Amino acid sequence: MDNPLWARTGRLIGFIARLDRIRIPLWMIGIVFFTFIVPPALSEMYGSQQDRDVMALTMANPAMLAMLGPGDLENYTVGAMTAHQMLLLTALVVGLMAILLVARHTRGDEEEGRLELIRSLPVGRLSWLNATLIVQIGVFTLLAMVTGFGLSMLGVESMDLEGSLLYGVVLGATGLVFTGVAVLFAQLSDSSRGTFGYSITVLMISYLVRALGDVGNETLSWLSPLGWVTKTGVYSTNHWGPVGLMAALALLLFIAAIGLNAIRDLDKGFMPTRSGRTHASRFLQSPIGLVFRLQRTAMFSWAIGIYVLGASYGSILGDLETFLGNNEILGQLMGEIEGVTLTDQFIAMLMTVMTLAATIPPMLAVHRFRSEEKKGLIEPLLGRAVSRSRLLGGYLVAAVLNGFMMFSLAALGLWSAGNASMENGLSFSTIYGAALAYYPAMLVMIGISILFAGCFPKLTNLNWLYLIYSFVVLYMGGLLQLPEWTKRITPYGYVPRAPLDEVAFLPLFVLGAIAIALIVAGFVGFRRRDIEAP
Repeated sequence: MDNPLWARTGRLIGFIARLDRIRIPLWMIGIVFFTFIVPPALSEMYGSQQDRDVMALTMANPAMLAMLGPGDLENYTVGAMTAHQMLLLTALVVGLMAILLVARHTRGDEEEGRLELIRSLPVGRLSWLNATLIVQIGVFTLLAMVTGFGLSMLGVESMDLEGSLLYGVVLGATGLVFTGVAVLFAQLSDSSRGTFGYSITVLMISYLVRALGDVGNETLSWLSPLGWVTKTGVYSTNHWGPVGLMAALALLLFIAAIGLNAIRDLDKGFMPTRSGRTHASRFLQSPIGLVFRLQRTAMFSWAIGIYVLGASYGSILGDLETFLGNNEILGQLMGEIEGVTLTDQFIAMLMTVMTLAATIPPMLAVHRFRSEEKKGLIEPLLGRAVSRSRLLGGYLVAAVLNGFMMFSLAALGLWSAGNASMENGLSFSTIYGAALAYYPAMLVMIGISILFAGCFPKLTNLNWLYLIYSFVVLYMGGLLQLPEWTKRITPYGYVPRAPLDEVAFLPLFVLGAIAIALIVAGFVGFRRRDIEAP
């Protein structure tokens, strides 16, 4: 006799797979595509072992160790180079994929009322959660197999079958670990935003703990699941032990989540919810005040994360200079690049990465408007003495101020931690000016989000693909040997890379004008279109 708690799990597995029939393949194709194109690109760029040894020399510094983790720099083959430069970053993306998929089918479905409808049918109490977990296990098993066997078939001499399979299995195991993290927080938190926020926090902390451990105390990196990723030694020692740790942790998280799900009530969480005020403050009488009230927790959490991100990179600048001073070969190599120091080059690269990360919170602020519309929550507001422009304007103001605060905190974190770790301190005006130059590009991304929300609401999520594209062409463009015009498709490609380049105000002014035009078009479109029914 079937366990009544698991009744109809098989049917629900097929249902979830059908719901994600587009979302999951897009994630898989994106991850696999970028994984497969890197080894051939590296083989072409670094055709000889001498070229690869020079690259290994440039990687042998605390900055790269914190960003990418340890690698087999003594035998820097194409396989070792691929694992060193791609595995950890790809694991981060896989972790994000797992969190988003799980949050959607756990707390997301509860908030939307879909889970209550499903439970009214003859299905088990644990069937939906188990179906979600089984789908996730299938997805990441498939990802591991496709990635592993695919890498081994690329024909790269140093990428053998065992190392390739380990590469794929590490990615799959990472996905399962953060599936467990997300499904556990889905039981502890009482909202999808809480589930996503807590899970992302764990992902970020895992990365930071690993970075600190790799640079300082190696034992510390063993406390992070992402630290286990770098301990596998793919294409060098091929150590499978950390994979067992990841599988055991994922299993423990699954068991804990299932146990908690079995005893909690629908729409409830185990984390206590603070009681609200009996009477609303006057601040909530305006759309702007309401928007800030709804998003203050997310803004505060992102602010801490962005500051810590900047500070974590700033804290290793002192070690970077020390390493450069003790390594004459590397010092000469970096000094030959138009007299620019290694620190300045690293800061310019960091500005791109940090401002792209700082663009996420303001985009989320605008996308919150779209989610509120889908839930039917903006209609009661528009039924009062609130115009459409005023309502959308509240989200715009929140996004603009949010973006300004995020890049400012990133620059502040980099400057403060950098000054504490360096003998010759950084100039705050230089660091902040380099970050400020990216603000017009950030406003363009906000403008695109406003345009989609106002005119093409069903296409709002396309802006995330545009942001991912911006990251790929700017961060990996050199590695993939992408032509220069690919960077001109993104607004960030027009931003001067201070402190390496002089800041030209004309492109920044043009970006600001484009942002204003996009915002105006979005407001006009929203005033003319119908409100979407939930």
